[in-house]
Amino acid sequence: MTHGKGRDFKKLPQITTENIKDLHLQLLLLESERAWAYSQDLTTQSMQPSNSVHASTLRHSATGRFRRAIHWAAQLLSHAQALHASHRLSSEHLLQVYVYTLILNGRLLRSKDDFEEALAQLGVARGVLDVLADKASTSRAQALYVLFGDEIGPEIRYCAHEMGRQRAYDVDVIVKEVTKLSREGLVPGCDELLKDLHKEGGAVEGRKRLAELNWESQPVPVRNPELVDVLLKVQEAEARLDGEKKEKSSKKGVAAYDAILSALSDAEEVARKLVEAQQACVYSILTGSSMSGAIAGQVGRDIQFVHAYIVYQLLSRRIQRDLLLVSALLSTSRAGQTAPKKAGQKTEQVDGRLYPAVVKLFDTVLQSLDQMRTLSIVDDSPDLASSVEARISYTKARRCLFLARCYAPAKKYPEALTLIQHANIHVRETLSSLSLSASDPINTSKPTYFPLDPADLKDLELGLSADSHAFKRAWFAYNGGTLKVVDGQKFEKPLFFNIALNYVELDMDRLAMRAGKEVEQPKIEAAPVVAPQPVKQVVAPKAKVEVRSETPEPAAPARSGLSSLLGGWWGRS
Repeated sequence: MTHGKGRDFKKLPQITTENIKDLHLQLLLLESERAWAYSQDLTTQSMQPSNSVHASTLRHSATGRFRRAIHWAAQLLSHAQALHASHRLSSEHLLQVYVYTLILNGRLLRSKDDFEEALAQLGVARGVLDVLADKASTSRAQALYVLFGDEIGPEIRYCAHEMGRQRAYDVDVIVKEVTKLSREGLVPGCDELLKDLHKEGGAVEGRKRLAELNWESQPVPVRNPELVDVLLKVQEAEARLDGEKKEKSSKKGVAAYDAILSALSDAEEVARKLVEAQQACVYSILTGSSMSGAIAGQVGRDIQFVHAYIVYQLLSRRIQRDLLLVSALLSTSRAGQTAPKKAGQKTEQVDGRLYPAVVKLFDTVLQSLDQMRTLSIVDDSPDLASSVEARISYTKARRCLFLARCYAPAKKYPEALTLIQHANIHVRETLSSLSLSASDPINTSKPTYFPLDPADLKDLELGLSADSHAFKRAWFAYNGGTLKVVDGQKFEKPLFFNIALNYVELDMDRLAMRAGKEVEQPKIEAAPVVAPQPVKQVVAPKAKVEVRSETPEPAAPARSGLSSLLGGWWGRS
């Protein structure tokens, strides 16, 4: 661009504190990152078997690019110090540049096996990052500081192990010791910078901060900035939902769950992608194709735990929305009442589409509960697992009840009564599951998405008993019987009922006992006792045995003449 006719080389103006801008600092940062990435690529190539001949050359080139990265980082630090002195750069940004430079220097020293100096550089960087994370103005910035601190944690542990420290695994203790000894020497004026950081942080208020997430009285670790962004949306949706609790039984209250379910779905997708990335990182460790995979062992569990936590929250909100929709549908009529009806009270007609819609909603609730039961965080908690199983059985019982009410209008009373029997079995399963734990974590959680009290089970049992009695009476009338009271609570029997007695032996006393009537027991008179008389034994005289000769069989008369001849023709012998 500077060659040719009319094109002269013009030297760029020197960068000074007066004319430096943000883009200059960003350019230096990108140059340093580019050189560091190139050095890591060369290091990876030197470890491949195909490049074993040129391995030393590649490692030498990688070290040169690493030094170039530190050179750009040193220039960035000098400009940042000058800008901070002229009050054009905040203390927080200057500390960030210090941390970046210390991390690069420590990694270069570790590659040279200078573990003592590398531990000092990396330990001070980790200590400053911890302070920045505690005083971060936003949750996203806090997650970024925590993420960078987790990256250099394994390197600190490796250096301490190579130095022969006994407790090399305790990174926090090592960081405190190293920070106390070397922070002022590596970061001049660090105490003053931290005081200024505290003043700057007090002026920045009102920014979005993520509320603390707890699971069984333990904080949920959120170490990724991407998760912080989506969880902030979830937090805002929850605040709007809490503001509309008064409309919980209307269509507006049901529609308020759309925003929070959408935000939780986005959070679940981000967490799932992070879990997949962590699994790919573990695979790179096993294959030996990556050097940055050491971070996965420390943060992998946290990412999987956060993903399971988000899925649990998503399912709980979905269950809460479906149950609210069920109550909204049943509130439009008296179909949801489970109290037994009085004698002579007419059954209220309901829309034929109501019960099938309620059954479909219970199907979705059961699907969510079954998926919730398979989560690792639920399986690890016995009380929570038994609570989820109790709600599965309770939902099955209610589903059988409303499904039986779907069969009743179609005159399919045997199917309806069978479903009522299944519902009674599920109610017993619910009571058994609730008795396994001393407390119910779902009832004590906030929000309580599926409350379940003993009064609800009692009402359900009353409803099942009332519907069972009603279905039996309807089936009796449908088969030809009548329910009109005639002559003192005597009902007319169906046609051909008495004819069956001619073929089936019926225990009338047993029927009377089941009907609550008294059955007269027949009096049994005792038989007179007769004294036994002695029996005289009479010995019979021995009879004489006469021997008779055998009677000879009569001989067949001889046949001759014409009769014998004709008898042979006719088959006679």
